[in-house]
Amino acid sequence: MDRKIQKVLLLGSGALKIGEAGEFDYSGSQALKALKEEGISTILINPNIATIQTSEELADHVYLLPVNADFVERVIEKEKPDGILMGFGGQTALNCGLEIADRCLLQRYGVRVLGTPIQTIRDTEDRALFVRRLSEIGVDVPRSQAVTTLEEAKKAAAEIGYPVMIRIAFALGGLGSGMCKDEQALEERVKRALAYSPQILVEEYLNGWKEVEYEVVRDESDNCITVCNMENFDPLGIHTGESIVVAPSQTLTNGDYHRLRELSIRVVRHLKVVGECNIQFALDPKSDAYRVIEVNARLSRSSALASKATGYPLAYVAAKLALGYNLIDLRNSVTRTTTACFEPALDYVVVKIPRWDLKKFRSASSDLGSGMKSVGEVMAIGRTFEEALQKAVRMLDIGHDGIVATRPIGPAKATELLAQPAPDRIFALPWAMRNGHSVKQLHELTHIDEWFLHCIHHLVEIEDLLRIYKGGPCPKKLLFEAKRAGFSDRQLGSILEMDETIVWKHRQNMGIFPVVRQIDTLAAEYPAQTNYLYLTFNGEGDDVEREPGKNVLLLGSGAYRIGSSVEFDWCCVNASRILRKLGYRSILLNFNPETVSTDYDICDRLYFDEISLENVLDIYLREQCIGVIISVGGQTPNNLALQLHHAGLNILGTSAIDIDRAEDRHKFSKLLDSVGVDQPPWREALSLDDAVAFAQETGYPVLLRPSYVLSGAAMGVATNARECELFLNKAADVSPKHPVVVSKFFETPRKSRSMWLLPGDRSWLWLWSSTWKMPGFTRATPLWLSHPSALILK
Repeated sequence: MDRKIQKVLLLGSGALKIGEAGEFDYSGSQALKALKEEGISTILINPNIATIQTSEELADHVYLLPVNADFVERVIEKEKPDGILMGFGGQTALNCGLEIADRCLLQRYGVRVLGTPIQTIRDTEDRALFVRRLSEIGVDVPRSQAVTTLEEAKKAAAEIGYPVMIRIAFALGGLGSGMCKDEQALEERVKRALAYSPQILVEEYLNGWKEVEYEVVRDESDNCITVCNMENFDPLGIHTGESIVVAPSQTLTNGDYHRLRELSIRVVRHLKVVGECNIQFALDPKSDAYRVIEVNARLSRSSALASKATGYPLAYVAAKLALGYNLIDLRNSVTRTTTACFEPALDYVVVKIPRWDLKKFRSASSDLGSGMKSVGEVMAIGRTFEEALQKAVRMLDIGHDGIVATRPIGPAKATELLAQPAPDRIFALPWAMRNGHSVKQLHELTHIDEWFLHCIHHLVEIEDLLRIYKGGPCPKKLLFEAKRAGFSDRQLGSILEMDETIVWKHRQNMGIFPVVRQIDTLAAEYPAQTNYLYLTFNGEGDDVEREPGKNVLLLGSGAYRIGSSVEFDWCCVNASRILRKLGYRSILLNFNPETVSTDYDICDRLYFDEISLENVLDIYLREQCIGVIISVGGQTPNNLALQLHHAGLNILGTSAIDIDRAEDRHKFSKLLDSVGVDQPPWREALSLDDAVAFAQETGYPVLLRPSYVLSGAAMGVATNARECELFLNKAADVSPKHPVVVSKFFETPRKSRSMWLLPGDRSWLWLWSSTWKMPGFTRATPLWLSHPSALILK
């Protein structure tokens, strides 16, 4: 380590956005922990108050400021850091770092860039430089030209030949990129792309090629390892953040795997990356041809996924390497046995599926391409691809119990999904198999590898066998095979036409239980101490012993989505910390790879698995918990409250009955009436007739609100009977087992009593309503209150 480094500035990622979310809270938090271990004073610039890294326990000084060159310069001038870390705040931090370097601020204030050098960052972000640098070592890249004008783009496309792919330099999440099949499409996309960046890349379109990614770590002494390789379920052309991703790769030959691994190391050494990076390949399934698509010389969402998939603390190790350590000097803080130069070995399969919230936007296209639209992702662990895939589908929390036994898809919709990639395409594949499409035909239509399609066909065959035993006892052998293939109790109940709890008791009586497996990064080659666990029906015996004591189960928030994001990760992390301080053992259940709560040192035991009734019951009984906390994980745990209560679990904090009273719209409205709190006229809408009759009594518009939903999902203001039907159908889709309330919607403000709770001794209040009258104040008059606790306006 360089002992001259005493104070380090870390650039955060700022506000959460598509393609840049909780993964940078995880990476930044790990980096701050690594620096703190070395006794280094840390400064963080990040305005996102919901993150763990902006909490008081990590950085010595936190600046809640925009991550841009002007503010960073002022912080550097004030704090006088010795070094700066740019690779832990995503594209925002990287672009900011490049700008302050261009302004010569680093030289002016004597600040050293730690980790990957500035020139390497330029070489990977500037498309023209990137192509030039890789050509120096004879590595194949797509035929391409970097351009800065529309005319140059047209000329490049004509030379390369349509279709072409457009990519933007210095951009996040494939922003503005996409395939252009002709000059008209090119013109539209290039105009938009040049509005984001001064440089774009026109490159050949590699239709049907596989996309493979390697996470690579290198130190200053040129030691280099590949931590994880991942394979996209979908072919090239769909952004990796939009694709189902499998780790380790399942369809590569041994030769292809090692050839791409060797190329990864050669490229990273040539570029002189220090720390962590990922490299993406296109691989022709019909030949030995390959192309290097890009290198991200920073932590990314893929890095967070790779870290959680392998149990290798990538961000922590990258921060240590940036300080000058070598891989052989560092121990793996997860295994506590091996050094950081050990490449992880996996004896399980990981499947990541993105989560979209496109239904909340009326005009948003659901077509998937090279630009990101997903707002979060889930990660599932199993001993087979089938088991992990089915787990991941349920983790999405979109109403599907698995890729089979789901809501029906009509023929027209299924055909459309097969032709054009979309979030629901995975559910169209079983439908197609049942309707005469062979695996070969589906491969030719979608370019999805036949191995993956055969696995899905296997799931369809198991479901067909299960349906023979509808309503009656299922043979133990078949039930066990279904559980090993990832069928949940709820899914089996749907197929066998039984209640989920009956299926659970049935398999318990048969002696069919999950086992606890440990992610030790070593595939059991060496003994390791790790608290990183998952459940599977593929195995005999647990990897870890039960530890009786004051065990408390914490339920996390699951996938990020609009309205449920990093704030619940903050809640989980702090709840776990407090439990441990009070002498309780914290056991966390979550499946979001972007979170800090799923890091290696946050809880006593981490179960990276589904947040479902089945799993909570199994873990609660296995760990002999004294209670379960559901109030820190948002909507996902809340939806289980009543089921857990009826199952006899001890819910700590707000009771399940009171949670239900708040979540159930009908019960909540009745509660307001019973305590005399004013509310608009309302009625429970048991049917469309109820909603229409109420609207005719009170007059349109009316507001329809489903129960147990997050961030206003499926709520709508209806102005006629047709819209009432539309919103009732949406409500039934997102919350089928809970009531919908229809209430009068007032379009103009009504005179009412409003209250602002004003924290602190001095606050500003802006008045902005013509309906509230106060002498001497206009609609936008700032009102200063010296010592208020509340202000009531009548």
